Amino acid sequence: MRRLVLTVSTALLAATLPAQALAQEQTREQVQASPHFAQTIAWGPCTDLPPPAAALECGTYRAPQDWRTPGNGKDITIAVSRLKPKSGQARGSVLTNPGGPGGPGRLLPIVYESRSKLVDNFEIIGIDPRGTGASTNVTCANFDFLSLADPRDRSRANVKLLYDAAELQATACQHHSGEFGKVVNTEQTVKDLDLLRHLLGREKISWIGYSGGTWMGAYYATYFPNRVDKFVLDSNTEFTTTFQDIFDEFGRGFERRFRVDFLPWVAKYDSLYHLGTTPEQVRQKYEEIRAKLAETPIQLPDGSLFTSVAFDLTLVQAQYSKHSFPPAAALFSRLDQNTATASAASADIRYPDAPTATLYAITCNDTRFKGGRGYLAEEAERLGRQYPLIGYYQILAPCAFWNRPPLQLKTPTGKGVPPVLMVQSVRDPATPLEGAQRAHEKFADSRMITVADEGDHGIYGFGNPCVDDLVESFIVDGKVPPKDITCPGMPLPDPTTTTTLDTKPSLVPGWL
Repeated sequence: MRRLVLTVSTALLAATLPAQALAQEQTREQVQASPHFAQTIAWGPCTDLPPPAAALECGTYRAPQDWRTPGNGKDITIAVSRLKPKSGQARGSVLTNPGGPGGPGRLLPIVYESRSKLVDNFEIIGIDPRGTGASTNVTCANFDFLSLADPRDRSRANVKLLYDAAELQATACQHHSGEFGKVVNTEQTVKDLDLLRHLLGREKISWIGYSGGTWMGAYYATYFPNRVDKFVLDSNTEFTTTFQDIFDEFGRGFERRFRVDFLPWVAKYDSLYHLGTTPEQVRQKYEEIRAKLAETPIQLPDGSLFTSVAFDLTLVQAQYSKHSFPPAAALFSRLDQNTATASAASADIRYPDAPTATLYAITCNDTRFKGGRGYLAEEAERLGRQYPLIGYYQILAPCAFWNRPPLQLKTPTGKGVPPVLMVQSVRDPATPLEGAQRAHEKFADSRMITVADEGDHGIYGFGNPCVDDLVESFIVDGKVPPKDITCPGMPLPDPTTTTTLDTKPSLVPGWL
């Protein structure tokens, strides 16, 4: 009887509605019949997260492993969190993402606890996207090709080792992640997000995404433009191009931040760090220490080695936030004093985190990757000569050896999407201004807040009052800036007068 009613209903609609409306109605019927859309999220304490998560509730929901075949019985788990308003009913839901791509995000809502205007009106949702965190995972079996060879060594044997290792990285990731690894991509993830929107009971959602989360937000808006309320894209990838193009801009972004902000700042406090009184003296000291580590790495208490690569990546990670400058400079100084007798310097050295399996799955699955070993070697030398801090590094080299599944993402144009608000510092190291501006130009009706004299990666919610007020006016009050806006940046820390530990929660679990 139900089947007959649906058939008659569809016939009547076909006679009265245009084809697009009929397709939407058919999709609605399919959604209502799917068990994935009938489930509920059982919220409870976040028992698997550290103590700061006490203010959050956690839960999970099921999504199809492959949205192309949602009824085949193969499901995955998506883990989520929420920060509820302290009093009253939430007006809506703000989904959040810290980047990565593919970084776990259930802790991110804690950042907004003090943003009373936001949290008094909305529930803030954190998400571990498919492939990572407490959600169903992909894995590379802890293989990390970046640690195996120094990319500045351009000898024939070392270059071969670099790309042999990248090929082995691709093999390890795809072998150990199996069939699931083929469907860890942005198209599948945004469909997981739209299922979450439905389970939260919202017709539309708002979004705060940082770095790789701007890519995800732009693509959700592209696939589900009618579900978009107020979207904030902070520290923008060039989401209108490929991941290869995005990661090739790392050299430019990190070198600029290193030379314009970090090196002069270290030189300013030479009385504290003793690394040089000019930026060039500090840079030469970096090269000197790096050369010593390349020859004789430091053995750490756990038996691992702190190498020239580790030194590079430690300084690279410090460029994301000005609050990381003091601890990075202190380590830099201790290395200078103790490279000959390394044990005294090694107590609080930690090897930087490797890229995640989810990062490789998303970046290698989502967009094409051009060139083989010869092309990569030429590009590394070209970019390395221009940007020696990280230009030689090719984090996405495994994508050259990836068995990419057939996937053609829709193109983000912004057409049909409500205005989105982009936030961008002028010396962002990981997502440089130039790429953000190109994305802004190509994404129709977007607005950009440019943060002048600033290089932090991740601005909203981290102490810039101009940006904080504009973002909350946009999300909470619905005020769309009539044109692009400029906000002032925040000053670099003074390590001689304040405690300057990096208390900023990580927004970069991988690289973007």
